[in-house]
Amino acid sequence: MKPLILILLIAITMQTDTIFKFEKTSDITNWTVVNDAVMGGKSSGAFTLNETGHGVYTGHVSLENNGGFSSLRYRFNDISTEGFSKVILKIKGDGKNYQFRVKSKLSDKHSYIALFSSSKTWEVIEISLADMYPAFRGRKLDILNFDANSIEEVAFLIGNKTAEDFKLEIDSIVLK
Repeated sequence: MKPLILILLIAITMQTDTIFKFEKTSDITNWTVVNDAVMGGKSSGAFTLNETGHGVYTGHVSLENNGGFSSLRYRFNDISTEGFSKVILKIKGDGKNYQFRVKSKLSDKHSYIALFSSSKTWEVIEISLADMYPAFRGRKLDILNFDANSIEEVAFLIGNKTAEDFKLEIDSIVLK
């Protein structure tokens, strides 16, 4: 009986819930690019599927007209975070710094943010939900880090206070 209990414990601790897995036939219509143009900036971004079925987020961050960011977001019906402590990103970047963001409710003005550096090879990035801090329009808020029971949006944002081209390939986003 003990080996069976051990197997069950391992299986329970390895539970995952896929938020999005990109494939050649993925529907990406619910993925939206939001640039600083909403505030008069001149940054640009685009999102496509490549020939291997990965999501590809590309563009240029411009500092003109007080701009300086591009973001890519995906909204969905709420996904429970109960029993999960991490978000696992499988990505290939360009060596630049990005933000990964979540919203527990679409009606929230703030997002919860984790910063990560990308490399030019495929990598797995683990983000602790409890370490994601709240921010609104670039300002950290004086409220608790992420402690909600669900999420309704994930997003990537680049805004490194420099004019730069960017490219981020995404394979999957998973709760663990």
